[in-house]
Amino acid sequence: QVQLVESGGGLVQPGGSLRLSCAASGIRFRSYTTGWYRQAPGKQRELVALMTSSGSTNYADSVKGRFTISRDNAKNTAVLQMNSLKAEDTAVYLCNAVGWGKEYWGQGTQVTVSS
Repeated sequence: QVQLVESGGGLVQPGGSLRLSCAASGIRFRSYTTGWYRQAPGKQRELVALMTSSGSTNYADSVKGRFTISRDNAKNTAVLQMNSLKAEDTAVYLCNAVGWGKEYWGQGTQVTVSS
């Protein structure tokens, strides 16, 4: 059974940082395209960042230069480092893995940016 479990969300002030982690069981992240998505209330889910199995990355324009996606193959974990957070970054952040004709999602972790 495949499970993706996110952690690291919380409340942070504008300009602050958070580090989200996604731990996988049942799959090896290094063989999948791993992505972070977010969904704010009343809005569609949007791609934040992704990393292919070969290590190529892609970011939404709104987070370029502020967010960094990485992968720890030894720990089988995907990480999203978020710096210079803004109120508009407030959302539920979800981890995603795609590969071998299948797609998996985590439950999500809430990120709230507010003073």
